[in-house]
Amino acid sequence: MRIVIFGSGGREHALAWRCVSEGHEVHVAPGSDGIAADATCHPLALTDLAAATALARALAPDLVIVGPEQPLVDGLADRLRAAGLTVFGPSAAAAELEGSKAVAKAFMARHNIPTARYVRVNSVHFGLEALREFATPPVVKASGLAAGKGVTVAETFAEAELALRACLEGQAFGGAGETVVLEERLTGEEASLFVITDGERWLCLPPAQDHKRLRDGDHGPNTGGMGAYCPAPVCDPRVLAAVEAEVIGPTLAGLRAEGRPFVGCLFIGLMIDDGRAKVIEYNARFGDPEIQPVLFGLQQPIAAHLLAAARGRLDPTAALLAMPAATVVFAAAGYPGRVEPGAAITGLATAADMPEVKVFHAGTRREGDGWVTAGGRVLGVCARGPTLAAAIARAYEACAVIEVAGGHHRSDIGARALVP
Repeated sequence: MRIVIFGSGGREHALAWRCVSEGHEVHVAPGSDGIAADATCHPLALTDLAAATALARALAPDLVIVGPEQPLVDGLADRLRAAGLTVFGPSAAAAELEGSKAVAKAFMARHNIPTARYVRVNSVHFGLEALREFATPPVVKASGLAAGKGVTVAETFAEAELALRACLEGQAFGGAGETVVLEERLTGEEASLFVITDGERWLCLPPAQDHKRLRDGDHGPNTGGMGAYCPAPVCDPRVLAAVEAEVIGPTLAGLRAEGRPFVGCLFIGLMIDDGRAKVIEYNARFGDPEIQPVLFGLQQPIAAHLLAAARGRLDPTAALLAMPAATVVFAAAGYPGRVEPGAAITGLATAADMPEVKVFHAGTRREGDGWVTAGGRVLGVCARGPTLAAAIARAYEACAVIEVAGGHHRSDIGARALVP
């Protein structure tokens, strides 16, 4: 096939690499210097939906994949479909499940999806009143898109109040924080589940687990993700069967009933405790970095399933299995706060020569004969192996030959899954 992928980060690099490895011709817009090593890139501002649609029409692809959440929420998939293209990615109406956490929580309440108790607030006054309704400090979430950084898992009520004020008074997340969701804090282990769907039928990719906190031991601020591994043993076949019955089926049916069927990847963030799962949040696309180990370890081709979903012909009986894989994220100095681009990156060629290793570029650019940082999350160092322990060890062997000046990475990715 000829495939067009919109986006420029580690997720899009993983998707492009995977589709190329399956023998497809892949174009990425805008792409990046790192992605250009694996696919043809086309400079483009993804905020210009008309230009993106014109490029896709000119390339005449068999399939278009929209990677990031913002263009989906802005309606790029709708424009592409209106132009007669076959698109893997939800409409703006369906993508609202990610675009607004308040909308998503109300949707879950309407359709009896298991999730945490919540309160939606738009002012500090009502927010402080709502805080008193919780027995323990709640999770504070900016309702809109905040690049994975708009969530504060408060340890104290004082911390929750500071996060509330930062959104509603301090404009920490701009318009994304004008509405805040205060949510009961769930306990257990998180898992990320990617559901390929044509709006009615679905296929689940092997579950993964992300590491959101900046530092080892799950300390520090939330980030867009510091690493991930797959498969996640906490989401075992029994739990997955329950999630399909209690979450996936009712979610897709609810969206159809509301006139906004979901075609694309429905990413469900789960909290699993004692074999029971609740939904933390929905996303309207593949998650990054989790999709990196999933696609690197996947043992069956995936592009044909994405095309089938986009055409409304998904085969729900297909098996998608993955060998163990792990990704360690290198972050620039200052992340998840303000970062200065241009820090030197070395060792990429050495890592690329290591067997069962692939480095996905998230925030890099070429400078002369070398590489420098161009974002907060810089690289995803991915490895696979016969066991999860072997995959994790291999990933860290590759990390040892890479240096991001002033940068850092966690040293405990996947450690929880290795505990007997």
